Amino acid sequence: MEVGKERDSSLEINVRSESKIVEIWLTREEGRDARLLEELKPMYRMYKEQGYLAAVYESGNRDLWETASDLLCYNRRRIAQQEVERERSIAMGM
Repeated sequence: MEVGKERDSSLEINVRSESKIVEIWLTREEGRDARLLEELKPMYRMYKEQGYLAAVYESGNRDLWETASDLLCYNRRRIAQQEVERERSIAMGM
């Protein structure tokens, strides 16, 4: 994995070769910087041509613990819902 920092900012780029993913981590201010976003476009194209997926993460203003908890609860409910739907479709097929 390569990790790089560019400019005088918190911008972080992680290249995960094994999963063909490029993670770009931006602060909220960087995510609103039109010039920076334009500068990143050639990099997105370059990695896309190499079969990589670019995932851009931008920091927010919500509490990380609360947000992660909400996401985990949502995923748990969604998985349970999918299991019920799967069981119904199996029962209807009998």
